[in-house]
Amino acid sequence: MKIRMILLALLGVAFSTAVLAAEKEPYVGTWKLDVAKSKYDPGPPPRSSIDVNTVAPDGAMHSVQDWVDADGKAGHAEWTAKFDGKDYPVTGGAPGTTISIQRPDPKDPRVVDWVWKVPGQYTSSGRTVYSKDGKTRVIDDKMTDTAGKTTVRHRFYERQ
Repeated sequence: MKIRMILLALLGVAFSTAVLAAEKEPYVGTWKLDVAKSKYDPGPPPRSSIDVNTVAPDGAMHSVQDWVDADGKAGHAEWTAKFDGKDYPVTGGAPGTTISIQRPDPKDPRVVDWVWKVPGQYTSSGRTVYSKDGKTRVIDDKMTDTAGKTTVRHRFYERQ
């Protein structure tokens, strides 16, 4: 009986530690794009975009992204990446798509720099900044296609 109680207590501590770690990560949650507060140069912006971000068991960031572009075409991508600047595969997009993420200041988890690469199509690099109150995030990036055409985006998301 004592062994069972000890095991349950250890399981409870492990679970609460995982929950606390997830709560400390500012990216955790469901994020909805506010199209009216966002800017795309050149446009047009997407009709909608929702990201659901969680902490993976190994501490990496896991993201599920769904959007509807300006023409009404739905898109979906998923990835899991550590904050080490290495390329990680993205599923749901073009073959070979990768993302790398890192925190420029390890003491400030609210700022994440990233690079999204779609071989033969474009590369996008940017920065995501989560607000101190945890209610919003802003993503600024520059996307350059293989022909050299650039798109600059300022995307404003709210936590749902």
